[in-house]
Amino acid sequence: MGIFNKPKLRRNKRREDEMPEGLWTKCPGCGAMLHQLELKQHFQTCHQCNHHFLMGGRERIDLLADEGSFEETSAGLTSANPLDFAKYEDKTAMLRESTGLDDAVLTGKITVEGKPAMIAVMDFKFFAGSMGSVVGEKITRAIETAIEEKRGMIIVSASSGARMQEGMLSLMQMAKTCGALARLSEAKLPYISVMTHPTTGGVTASFATIGDINLAEPKCMIGFAGPRVVKETTHQNLPPGFQTAEFMLEHGLVDAIVPREKLRAKLATLLAYMLP
Repeated sequence: MGIFNKPKLRRNKRREDEMPEGLWTKCPGCGAMLHQLELKQHFQTCHQCNHHFLMGGRERIDLLADEGSFEETSAGLTSANPLDFAKYEDKTAMLRESTGLDDAVLTGKITVEGKPAMIAVMDFKFFAGSMGSVVGEKITRAIETAIEEKRGMIIVSASSGARMQEGMLSLMQMAKTCGALARLSEAKLPYISVMTHPTTGGVTASFATIGDINLAEPKCMIGFAGPRVVKETTHQNLPPGFQTAEFMLEHGLVDAIVPREKLRAKLATLLAYMLP
């Protein structure tokens, strides 16, 4: 009889695939589900295990610089295609549109708690933070401005290394930036290097590791080549975690590991000590 028929359960019309995307992120450190607002409030870190997520260049400048003090320099520089690498120009044009960046580094003038500095911040979203001619040129110009205006120099690294699409011209940026930093040292002005995840390849082999003070974020990867390549080259078993900031601190390459929320205060203290 009809009166004994069970009514059909009504399903919620809103299905999972209709939920807004990009609101939640799973922490690779502890597995916690983190809302984007939580990540923003905690400077793109997990408030449960302190895992440090990748951070964009403009976000990092907002974190480190005094409010309203950032004045971008060398804007509008873009990569050419000197080796006629297939579709390289199309790739860089697409990345400029999707990221809003001219290339893999942002440079400019800032103050940190009133202390004058030049800053260069690499952004991993643009070509994995690879160092091509534009990156080397912008960092070199920033260093030259620091010398002219008696400012400290801060470089925040996040890079996969040299950009193979520019071949030897990319590798030349290693010597170019280091030469500019040598002139900064002769002017008795401080250079503070901040290594974030990941800092590898030609960037590690050049300006990232020659700071007057080398800082790093917790558990970030720092190395030149991948573990497999290093093992095949040295023919030795490698210790666990040998490419982490903690290992580098223990062996003297890094001077201090600074959590992201404390980095601005640390930079201000160092600049106060080191600026003439």
